[in-house]
Amino acid sequence: SQASKACNAEKVLINGEIVKASKLLKVNDVISIKSTPIWRTYTVINYPKSRVGPKLVSEFVKETTSISELEKLKQYELVNRQNKSLGIKGRPTKKDRRNLGKWFN
Repeated sequence: SQASKACNAEKVLINGEIVKASKLLKVNDVISIKSTPIWRTYTVINYPKSRVGPKLVSEFVKETTSISELEKLKQYELVNRQNKSLGIKGRPTKKDRRNLGKWFN
């Protein structure tokens, strides 16, 4: 269900095209998945004969995301962790905005 939600949200591309969850894959297809703020890319190597666990998926796909893109992702995650440790949770709430307004008026 997570995969179909990601497909419906246009966060999955196969060979550069937005796809539905029912799209059939072929060997050597390039799958791109939006992992904010980057697109992670994978190449299909082979298919398992039956369902496999998450640990074995790496035997059937190869990640081809560039190193610079992975560094961007690490930096983004680091900033989010630091903000969380400081108590910054993202967009301020309405109450927070009112309190900020008191400081500037």
